[in-house]
This record gives sequence, structure tokens and C-alpha cells, in this order.
Amino acid sequence: MSTINQIETVLSIHPDWNVSKQEMYVYQFQHQQLEPLKENQISISGLKLEQFDQLIYVTAFIRNTLPNAITFEMLDLIILDENKQMIAKETFDMEKFGELPSMGCRPWSFVFERENWNVEEEPTKLENWQIAFEIKKKPNEIHELELDTSWEDKLSKEMKEHLQQLVNNMPPLKENEINIMGLEAQMNEQRNLVVTLLIRNGSLKNINLEQLPLVVEDASKNVIAKGIFNLTNFEVRANTSKPWTFIFPSDLILNNNPDLSSWKVYPPKTEQ
Repeated sequence: MSTINQIETVLSIHPDWNVSKQEMYVYQFQHQQLEPLKENQISISGLKLEQFDQLIYVTAFIRNTLPNAITFEMLDLIILDENKQMIAKETFDMEKFGELPSMGCRPWSFVFERENWNVEEEPTKLENWQIAFEIKKKPNEIHELELDTSWEDKLSKEMKEHLQQLVNNMPPLKENEINIMGLEAQMNEQRNLVVTLLIRNGSLKNINLEQLPLVVEDASKNVIAKGIFNLTNFEVRANTSKPWTFIFPSDLILNNNPDLSSWKVYPPKTEQ
């Protein structure tokens, strides 16, 4: 497992945005003022709040310190006042946002309806406001970290807290969604590819995995390894995320010198 480090992100302007030199200077300055993140975090930070008629434009930075690029389908966002009280919330279609690179930081504007703000004063007069992801959870459906006993024994308290924070910061799963997220990939001394994943179960039922086929792509989007892993008594409890390490032996590796500066892992598509 990797150590916990503070991560500096790289400014990523959407290719469709026409940003002047002056605007770029402002974004660069604001980006430099942000607090560093830890590994494997997704963060949103408010930059500017403007009102035009009955629309409130909120500009924010979204940062990604996961090892992979990410995309969003929908985002539930809330606005908090200086007392951490929610004063507005909306759901946004993020199709046009595109892909946010690993270690990237992208500015984006979100348009809120003024009628949905439960404050009497003008939003532009708010001080110390914040924007945040809304995590929708039912009391009996709180998503938790699940650690196998072997992981419980070998991980430090700090690393366990780090993994729990990662699970807490991930966008919520859809109902009954099950997916995998890459945490770490590296070549070991034997030239085997060692990949650590987070297996996320968003259903209300425990799942048992007997086989897990995996494909790994490197930063060049080339497939560098693929194989099928047989699992014994491997259970992921309902509404939990479970980390696990998979080792691709050298005979399953298609490229012995992959670029792992960014990478992704996924189950292969089923042939029709």
C-alpha cells in the first residue's frame, strides 16, 4: 500500500472553455491558494457566486487525486452558509463536464434557481459560504469500509482511517450498483503487476464473488494485462466497499514497461 501524501493538483481547463489570459491568471492564482489534498480524494471548492436575475451562478473547482481519470453522470450539490446550514441544493447533469484527469483540478459553473435558496438576503451578500457534495443516505444504509481480517492485521490505524475517508468521499453508488475502483498499480521485483482495487457494493444484499475477470489499461489507454481471478469465500457485505489486491503474473502481462502514471481497471465487456 502507498503512504499517505499531500497531493498538489494540476489545473485542467475544459477544452470548450475560451479563457482569456487574465481569467487564466485568476484561475491559476486561486488554484495555488487551495489546500493540498490527500491521495484518492474527490473535492469541490467554491470560488465565486454571482446572481443574474433569478439565476445564481456558482463557480467551483473540482479536484481529483484518484489514480484514474473520472467522469460524473449527475452531481447532487448543496450550498452551506457560514454556520454550515444548507441553504440551497440542486442536481446537475455533468455530461458536458467530460473527463477530469487524475491529479487534475477543473473550474466549472453551476446554475442554481434563486427560488430554491432558503435565505432572505441576496446570495451575493453571503460570507464564508461553501459548496459541497450532497451524500444521500438512509440511516440504515450508510456505506461503510469493509476490511478482511488479513487487512485488519496489517494496516495501521492511520491507513484504515484514510481508506474510510476515501469511501466517505466517493460519490454515492446508485441503488444496487456494484463497481470497482483502482487504488494502486505497480510492477514488483518479479515483474508481476500488483493491482489494489476497491470493490464497491451499493446493494442491500451481500454479494459473493467466485471469479473476477479484469482488464488493466495504462496511461496510453493500451491494455497491459488481463486475466481471470478465482476467489474463495470472497464476500462483500451490503453497502460496503472492500479493498483487495490482485497479482497478474508475468505471463498475463502484455507490456512489461507500462506507463502507470494513470491507469484504469475494469471487467471485460461480455461478448454478444
